[in-house]
Amino acid sequence: MLLTSAAGGCSTGNKTTQSTTSATTPGGSNVILSNFAFSPSTLTVAVGTTVTWTNKDASSHTVTSDTGVFNSGGMSQNATYSYTFNTAGTFSYSCTIHPGMKGKIIVQ
Repeated sequence: MLLTSAAGGCSTGNKTTQSTTSATTPGGSNVILSNFAFSPSTLTVAVGTTVTWTNKDASSHTVTSDTGVFNSGGMSQNATYSYTFNTAGTFSYSCTIHPGMKGKIIVQ
């Protein structure tokens, strides 16, 4: 619902999250793994949003929470992983295979 509002302009519930969401990713709640990086590296979403990661690299990657909240396991090329964020907070994550790959989901 927030994602539709952000793409469609002004409606109820937009507050400051609209500018943050549209600034970090015009695609809404999707994160692409490409060129050994998460894009966007930081994504802000509303509580209850499902975020989907898609691996576009030929190499396998993981999407692994720094605190163990979520873990995709190994993802081959074109594989997807989704997680629904039902709690507000900041969730840092990385690829355990390539530790230099880091990302963050901010849930408001």
